Amino acid sequence: MSKLPGWLGQLGAELTKIGERLEERRVEADDEDDKAARASSVTTGAEPGGGAETGAADHVPPPPAYAPAVAARPDPVAAIPWGMRVAAEAGWRLLVLAGTLWVLMRVISAVQLVVLAFTAALLVTAMLQPTVERLRRSGLPRGLATAVTAVLGFVIMGLVGWFVVWQVMDNLDSLSDQVQAGIADLKNWLLDSPFHVTDKQINDVAKNLSDTVGTNTEAITSAGLQGVTVMVEFLTGMLLAMFSTLFLLYDGKRIWLWVLKLVPAQARPGVAGAGPRAWRTLTAYVRGTVIVALIDAIFIGLGLYFLNVPLAVPLAVFIFLFAFIPLVGAVVSGALAVVVALVTQGVFTALMVLVVVLAVQQIEGHILQPFILGRAVRVHPLAVVLSVAAGGMIAGIGGAVVAVPLVAVTNTVVGYLRAYGQEEARRHSPPPHGATALDTAPTPAPGSPPEETDDGAEEEPVADARKEV
Repeated sequence: MSKLPGWLGQLGAELTKIGERLEERRVEADDEDDKAARASSVTTGAEPGGGAETGAADHVPPPPAYAPAVAARPDPVAAIPWGMRVAAEAGWRLLVLAGTLWVLMRVISAVQLVVLAFTAALLVTAMLQPTVERLRRSGLPRGLATAVTAVLGFVIMGLVGWFVVWQVMDNLDSLSDQVQAGIADLKNWLLDSPFHVTDKQINDVAKNLSDTVGTNTEAITSAGLQGVTVMVEFLTGMLLAMFSTLFLLYDGKRIWLWVLKLVPAQARPGVAGAGPRAWRTLTAYVRGTVIVALIDAIFIGLGLYFLNVPLAVPLAVFIFLFAFIPLVGAVVSGALAVVVALVTQGVFTALMVLVVVLAVQQIEGHILQPFILGRAVRVHPLAVVLSVAAGGMIAGIGGAVVAVPLVAVTNTVVGYLRAYGQEEARRHSPPPHGATALDTAPTPAPGSPPEETDDGAEEEPVADARKEV
């Protein structure tokens, strides 16, 4: 029993030591937790001592070693292929351009009469402007030169129109008799031809034509009323064109300067340079087309006159007018002359007229247009065909007339603006320096004397400058 207190004392001492060791380990663990909290607060910017919940939320334990690695998702822009991104960028820009063109075409179709009248005034002005300049150089004031040119031009066009109407009305009775006789001769020729056409077939065709006219009387009447409306619109457009031509001849330069003020300042120098070049292209096109059309009308008219085809002069005027529609106008006017010769003079005369028309058109296409127009109007034949077709679909005959000059002017403007943009980029690019500048500097030919500067001093060759460098 005497040994029991001693053993209990040793047990209490051991328990005391164990408790001290546990306390030390707890303190060490608290110190490690505090250090980890301070490190996380420095990294995340959170204040230490924010509470147990804040520390637990900010401190994310690392994944265990056995967890699978998960790859990060790529950026959506980087995931799209380069070609698709380029197509998308070009696509929405094309949509914006298409929408702009659609709105522009809607506006033009709403004021189609005004647009066509102003375009016709531009064409007439391009044809008459050289005459105004010659009269001004001869000493006439600007107003008087403009008045004389405009009055003479309008009077000549009016006399030509009156002469055509007078010829048609004067020869209408004889032309009707000749047409009836020509139809009878054509019927006899078909009956005797190797095509095996019978009299019953010809009568059936005539009866079908008569029935078609009889059943469509209302449509023909409405077409006649529409023709009256078209005539009123034509007279209105002609007055607008005459009024616009007077102001363009008299004050065209001021109008152009006013238009330039509407252009943004950064694009103004390029537009100011493209405008005169576009006007020269338009002037060259109009003058060249007038000369070519006049030659066609004279030679085909002479052929019709010597072949005794009636209405030779009105047909020549129609050939002159239709020549302003490239490709299509020559075909239509030539076909009209052949049909008139066929129904009035017979098959042989029609064949001779066809030969004359084809010969003149071949001379026009291979000699006159390349020689007269030259390089002033450089438009590919495919562009001519497509532009005439598009212009005819949009605005009829007026659109077909103005399509080719519009394409020619656009070609000139785009070409100049492209060259101007390249020149501006080269001018604003940093100049070469160092060895590059010496390489691009002009080098005198071997054995040539040194060049002299403006002040009379001789300039050292570039080779010596390279040696010094």
